[in-house]
Amino acid sequence: QVQLVESGGGLVHPGGSLRLSCAASGFTFSSTAMSWYRQTPGKEREEVARIGRFAGDTNYADSVKGRFTISRDNAVNTVYLQMNSLKPEDTAVYYCNTQIYTPPTIGTYWGQGTQVTVSS
Repeated sequence: QVQLVESGGGLVHPGGSLRLSCAASGFTFSSTAMSWYRQTPGKEREEVARIGRFAGDTNYADSVKGRFTISRDNAVNTVYLQMNSLKPEDTAVYYCNTQIYTPPTIGTYWGQGTQVTVSS
């Protein structure tokens, strides 16, 4: 079955950096787009970065553009989110996500989430 396991969250000072990892299994990772979302209490989950099948096919939310970088390593079925210049407003639970088309349905899958806290 599809599994997404995030790691790398933690507490960091404003201006600091973290790298999140998401290890994927149970599907053909190299053929599948991957996303990172985040959620804070009382707010909807928002997509912050997406990477297509190819490393150069990336999209970012305006709030993280220029500070966050999404990447993938198909050899180890892992997607990363490098977060630099972190701000207190980046504090959230970060989730790895993918959608897999299995005719006739599209399944949406989430990891368990990893907490990122930016605070002095």
